[in-house]
Amino acid sequence: MAPPRTPKLLLSACLLITVAACGVDGREGSAALGAANAAAKPAAAQASGDLQFGANHRFSSGITVSVSAPQSFQPSAAAYPRSTRAAAFYIEVTNNGTDPYRLSGLSVTATVSGQQAKQVVDATQGLGGITDAGKDLQPGRSTQLTLAFAVPADSTRLALQVRPSAGEPAVATYYGTA
Repeated sequence: MAPPRTPKLLLSACLLITVAACGVDGREGSAALGAANAAAKPAAAQASGDLQFGANHRFSSGITVSVSAPQSFQPSAAAYPRSTRAAAFYIEVTNNGTDPYRLSGLSVTATVSGQQAKQVVDATQGLGGITDAGKDLQPGRSTQLTLAFAVPADSTRLALQVRPSAGEPAVATYYGTA
């Protein structure tokens, strides 16, 4: 069993409180952010690669990802790029393969109305990108990260694409409204 990661858990808890304070529906947030057990997560649509938020997707390399539903929030004045609204995603990455996985290979992009959305970095709210990018994820281990992307002020359809590495031909695409 891994030693507890108190700073990361504390940072995640602070982010959740901040997002909740911004008016996120609690019914959606608790289940979307992993409060439900893993067995309750919907199965991935492996053939099409198009997934609902919350579904697991396992790549041929053994890397499994799960992405929460988007959580809308207002970025702070210190955020880059400046945006009136952003959508945060809780992403769990599990190495079910046989070799260590380097997190720096993880690619997460978002598309809103056919346009690439910019990733929001907001250290005030604990959004600093992939902070453990230089570390290896050992087989059988999991890690969580939170990423955010700028979205329009009005509710919009969004696609989030996840690729575990540049050499991986498959892309898991999650769809939903933010």
